[in-house]
Amino acid sequence: MNPASDNLLPGRLLRRAGSPRRAEGFSGVRIEAACLAEVLAHDAPLWVLHEGAIHAEGPAWQVSHRRLIFSDVPNRRINAWYEEDGRVESLIDPAWFPNGNAVAADGSVYHCEHGRRCISRSPPDLHGEPEPVVTHYQGRRLNAPNDVAVAPDGSVWFTDPVFGIVMPAQGALAVPALAHRSLYRFDPASGALARMADFGQPNGVALSPDGRTVYVTDTSRALGEAPGGVPGARHDVEAFTLGADGALADRRFFCSPAEGNPDGLAVDSRGWVWCSAADGVHVWSAGQDYLGCVPTAETVCNVCFGGSSGRRLFIAASTRLLAVDLRGG
Repeated sequence: MNPASDNLLPGRLLRRAGSPRRAEGFSGVRIEAACLAEVLAHDAPLWVLHEGAIHAEGPAWQVSHRRLIFSDVPNRRINAWYEEDGRVESLIDPAWFPNGNAVAADGSVYHCEHGRRCISRSPPDLHGEPEPVVTHYQGRRLNAPNDVAVAPDGSVWFTDPVFGIVMPAQGALAVPALAHRSLYRFDPASGALARMADFGQPNGVALSPDGRTVYVTDTSRALGEAPGGVPGARHDVEAFTLGADGALADRRFFCSPAEGNPDGLAVDSRGWVWCSAADGVHVWSAGQDYLGCVPTAETVCNVCFGGSSGRRLFIAASTRLLAVDLRGG
């Protein structure tokens, strides 16, 4: 063998093609309201799509490639699970401590990077290094963007807490340049960046299907997980109404799961909010009625809907990528 001809680049395959398996010990969906039973069966299987991550995050369904994009933050990877055969591949390796991901209408993907402390963008094929598109606010470097969502009008909403610069496993230590921890709206067409609201530590972000309601999790309590960190008091989901003038109004408490901190969340076509927690995915109606829970054996970090049917809930649960399928119709 000629060493000069060897390809020393790492392989991309993380899971071989094959069917998922049922999660062992899954006790079934906890139904607290009859309307949830119409959407999600108590005995719906919880599927294990991938294992072996360190901190799975940022699931986002990419219609153009029939795949689920997700991050593994400490492993510095952006991965993909393929619907056609169940394989998992690393797409960007190494990445800059990626967290949240969101797919735009043209198939391109926005990323939250703790390492470069920016919002970046990849073309639909995710080849090459993502291009930074938002790096500073009013001349000062961002903290560590955490989660991102693309609104129906194409605007990009993202949160900017400090977790990625106070937790060494999530990025690298740095002193914040900004005095606030905020939610932002970025307009890719004009390049305008607007600071929409401030929080203790904003984390997950999601919008209702009509783009008129914005949900943000504030998890300042999670600062206690950082070396020498002092926990804050917040572990809540807040809701805002987006007015015709583009400003947020009617800021209000929405929910707070009983176990752990809310992290990422997703809003379905009914306006129901599916929120991550330490013990699974909890569901609330748009009117704040608690509907039930998909329990998991480990902390859930983020969720999204996708699959060809649009009825699969993907669950990034720490070391595993899980899924549960909603009823048809």
